[in-house]
Amino acid sequence: MQPLSFLSPKTTVRESPIHGRGLFAATRIELGEVVAVKGGRIINGYVLRGLRPRLGSAEVQIADDLFICPATEEERDSSMIFSNHSCDPNIGLRGQILFVAMRGIAAGEELTHDWAMTDDDESFIACHCRAKNCRGTITGKDWQRPELQERYRGYFSSYLADKMRA
Repeated sequence: MQPLSFLSPKTTVRESPIHGRGLFAATRIELGEVVAVKGGRIINGYVLRGLRPRLGSAEVQIADDLFICPATEEERDSSMIFSNHSCDPNIGLRGQILFVAMRGIAAGEELTHDWAMTDDDESFIACHCRAKNCRGTITGKDWQRPELQERYRGYFSSYLADKMRA
């Protein structure tokens, strides 16, 4: 199967100390450089709720009731970008599905984004990112926090950036 997502040749996927598999810099990545582009199928929330028990969390929200994600177990790995959550991320978004470096990233660093940059839902889960500034719990409404809006200005998905401007 042809990959549904793009991962930069400067990255590699391996076991993560945060959770499961993670995306790591194989060589230095410069500020603004593209590290991943999320691919998959466009589905609504109703379909997503049916897929989650089989596929886990594999989506990126792109509109109020639209998500990009795999639709089958066979598509899951080729759709994943393997970016774990961190409260101290080093990648963010340009547009809806393009992930870029927020700073220079050294070889060996795990590439992470704060789910506050992409998620708008009612979820909440314990955070295990190990960052010094860890929030302890991450929610689907963290994008509404003024300190995160300021910190990640220019790196939110365009979907959430539009909501902030409204």
